[in-house]
Amino acid sequence: MNRFGIIGHPVHNAKSPVLFTAAYHGKYQYDRIDTPDFEEAWQRFIEGYHAVNVTMPFKMLAAARADIKAPEVEATGAANILVRTARGIEAHNSDYLGVKVILSRLSEDIRTAAIIGGGGAGKAALHAAEACGFSTRLYHHDEIEAGVEADLIVFCLPKAVAGIDRLRCKVLLEANYKDPCMEGMPGIGRYIHGREWLVQQGIEGYLLMSGEEPDTTAMLNALPL
Repeated sequence: MNRFGIIGHPVHNAKSPVLFTAAYHGKYQYDRIDTPDFEEAWQRFIEGYHAVNVTMPFKMLAAARADIKAPEVEATGAANILVRTARGIEAHNSDYLGVKVILSRLSEDIRTAAIIGGGGAGKAALHAAEACGFSTRLYHHDEIEAGVEADLIVFCLPKAVAGIDRLRCKVLLEANYKDPCMEGMPGIGRYIHGREWLVQQGIEGYLLMSGEEPDTTAMLNALPL
């Protein structure tokens, strides 16, 4: 059953269909399954799809329902990929897998990390930074007004808040790829656009979903800055 899709509500602006189509040059069907009812979404997945991406508001529900939880799902309590297998439904979190790849490629002088934002992306980044061996602290949006300094900052808030002009770091990765606010801010060394995280989580996730290596160049070209 080589059908794939995304479940959640709303999903009309999700980039997963664009990335998946590019990754496999359109050879697989990929549908938007848009419903606010998790039970309906789950049933449609079970009845008609080999694997699905999961977006809000279903990530925690998907993690809880799955038969087999990958370690990163156990750690974060959230899943954004469900795959049907002979052993049952497997749950994975490619947000964690993608950001871990990015962080693992950073230079050796990165030792401390500040994660700003306690939502799903923030939790994924927190556990990934810890797995990479960084000394890591999580900050919520109301805890940065006085400033934050670390070798690495992962900014996971959806918009600008008081204190963003007082962030200091060698590297900043911004999760928001739609409307980023941190590029060009003072005190930041290297800036990594959220597009990189989006594509990397797609690379990791689509391999899990399909069992086939995706075309990474086509994925990057599908999302021009």
